[in-house]
Amino acid sequence: MEERNILFGKYEMGRLLGKGTFAKVYYGKEIISGESVAIKVIKKDQVKKECMMEQIQREISVMRLVRHPNVVELREVMATKTKIFVVMEYVRGGELFAKVVRGRLKEDLARKYFQQLISAVDYCHSRGVSHRDLKPENLLVDENENLKVSDFGLTALPEQQRQDGLLHTQCGTPAYVAPEVLKRKGYDGSKVDIWSCGVILYVLLAGFLPFQDENLMNMYKKIFQGAYDCPPWFSPEAKRLISKLLVVDSNRRITIPAIMRAPWFRKGLSASLNTFSIHDKLEEKEELLKSSSSSPAFFNAFEFISSMSSGFDLSSLFESKRKTGSMFTSRCSATAIMARIEKAAKGLSFGVVKVRDFKVRLHGPSEGRKGRLAVTAEVYEVAPEVAVVEFSKSSGDTLEYAKFCEEDVRPALKDIVWTWQGENVCSNDSNGNHNGNGKVDGTTMT
Repeated sequence: MEERNILFGKYEMGRLLGKGTFAKVYYGKEIISGESVAIKVIKKDQVKKECMMEQIQREISVMRLVRHPNVVELREVMATKTKIFVVMEYVRGGELFAKVVRGRLKEDLARKYFQQLISAVDYCHSRGVSHRDLKPENLLVDENENLKVSDFGLTALPEQQRQDGLLHTQCGTPAYVAPEVLKRKGYDGSKVDIWSCGVILYVLLAGFLPFQDENLMNMYKKIFQGAYDCPPWFSPEAKRLISKLLVVDSNRRITIPAIMRAPWFRKGLSASLNTFSIHDKLEEKEELLKSSSSSPAFFNAFEFISSMSSGFDLSSLFESKRKTGSMFTSRCSATAIMARIEKAAKGLSFGVVKVRDFKVRLHGPSEGRKGRLAVTAEVYEVAPEVAVVEFSKSSGDTLEYAKFCEEDVRPALKDIVWTWQGENVCSNDSNGNHNGNGKVDGTTMT
């Protein structure tokens, strides 16, 4: 009988779906729900060797930031000492490229994919994210014929811009890349994405590229000149839209709001493609689930390892969700921990306000240098016998907060602490002796 490959007791890993330079993607299945997932397995040593750590950080960070129906969803990130496991939505239909290779698409289907692409790209741009490598190979199609944008490895975030507010890295796929990128000058990442969307629309309707030549330099010349011809089967409205997308001068190129107003684009447009209403509903649902939860939030094992160890630190990826704070682990139950925090706070004359189950806000007894100190304390579940407790400053002076953590919180809670952030993790046996194996639920934390 073939041995099952079980990951962290949560996923069963199956066949290989694809592989790259330093990562392999496997088909997986969530054990409890039976839901299919894709699991990207990245070897840490190869990432460090290839100096790709920043790219991996950026890709995971962006996937957490961009949650949209037409973007491949990041489910979870986990890690061991040697590998990172990125669990993503499994998209059954494969690449859009495979459909185009068989020939051009009918105009209505091409329009549907383009509408969904623009909806996703518009949402990415609203979050300050430029994809920079949009092409049919990076667009997946699910079993319901819905488009999913994937592969955020070349994504740009606002902090990558120079003082001129522009990006300067040459990247992307030559046939889909905008002329301003090839000119080795600064460029606006969102305008670059719009050019790529224009090339994609042309490809969907034509079945071939607008700018192509066996000689790469000749192809670049065509891109610089914006020299392309539309096949006779293109409708007048489609031609008009493409002519506004493939404009060499990026300042004159059509914007996404203008694309969405174009008659060709609006034809048969589904009301559900209102990007922001979709996302608002998702966020509203997530907040409702959080606020109604009667158990502590699950603290991703990857976040735990990143925050508590001195190894492969990707903790910065999660700071959009959680402010930097003082953190410790405990073997006590979440309920017992909350009771101890409240008792300690009252002993220090701090007011206690319950935010939701397993999350409280502590208010200082007097005005400080920058007003009254307010501290948030929250308990996260890592495993049945391990919880992570995090304190973060909500308001007040940073030095006063640091003093509160070091001189007040640590002594008051020392008997329920397993380890503080930055200290070595080691477990106690039944006699109270350290065994130093640092393992919880199959996840190495050394």
